[in-house]
Parts: sequence; structure tokens; C-alpha cells
Amino acid sequence: MTPSASVLAVSLSPAHTFSKTPQPEIHLLSGLGVEGDAHAGRTVRHRSRVAQNPDQPNLRQIHLIHAELLDELRGQGFRAAPGDLGENVTTRGVDLLGLPRGTRLHLGEAAVVEVTGLRNPCAQIDAFQPGLLRAVLGHDAAGNLIRKAGIMGVVLAGGAVRPGDRLRVELPPQPHERLERV
Repeated sequence: MTPSASVLAVSLSPAHTFSKTPQPEIHLLSGLGVEGDAHAGRTVRHRSRVAQNPDQPNLRQIHLIHAELLDELRGQGFRAAPGDLGENVTTRGVDLLGLPRGTRLHLGEAAVVEVTGLRNPCAQIDAFQPGLLRAVLGHDAAGNLIRKAGIMGVVLAGGAVRPGDRLRVELPPQPHERLERV
């Protein structure tokens, strides 16, 4: 993380749409997610998860993507603006994918998000732009799958979050657990 880690953009959608609309600010609600967003709730809201078990806890209340991924995608010829990939918060200056599970992200003056895992991109991403699924997946030197489409979290403390807000990372106690898909 650099001293200039910050929120680049904030977005939401009241409907289950692939992309979310950038906003001047969003309000995080403790234990729920983003006020007015279709994925807010104590139990799962993602359609595939609801179909499996509608009573499971919602570990995907908020979706964050690093702007560096959007830069990479634009360099490959994709349209990639904040909110396009369904994220609520677009960050700059922090390696979201390298954070351990349980990391707390302090956004703005009061909001705190606990990182629960990696977003698992699905086929919908190719319906948005053909070839995008392959672009947000990679493999490390050992051939292991790398998911680059952002991270998911739960809201521990509510508050307003705006573009330009500072982002502070609080790592959990050791030993750190690497992020897995949620």
C-alpha cells in the first residue's frame, strides 16, 4: 500500500444488473452493505447463492476492485470504467488481491469493511464484453488460477464513502490466510 491509497469511485445499483452506476457518495450500513444496492443484506443476495441456500450469511455485501485492473483491461482494448464490472468501490494504490482474509479497510471517516474473499467472475462478464472473463483470470508460475476481478467484504462500521476518500489498511493478526473465492 502507498501513503496515497484512496477511493477512486463509488457505485451502486438497486437492481441485479451487471454494472453499477457511479455516485457522488454511497452509504455503508453495518452488517448489511451498501444502502440502496441490490446486494445489501444479512443473508445472500447474489442470485446463484440464493438458489443454493437463501439463509447463508452474506459474505459479499460489498465488492471492491483496484483501478489498476481497469487500467490493465483498457490496455488490452476493453471498456473498463469504475462500476462497469459491478464493483461498489474502486480503489487506487492498494494491492487488494494480496490482502489476507480478515483485513479491515477503513474508508473515509467512519466506514470499515472486513475482507472475506475473492470475487469469482462468472460467464456474465463475457456477456458484458466478449473475452473479458479470460482477461480477469490468470495463472501463476505453478499453474494455479488467479482471480483478478476484485475482492468481497462485509461492512463492520457504516458511514459515507466518496471518491477521493483515504483508504487505510489494517491487517489481521498472524498467521495470515490468503484469500479464496467467496
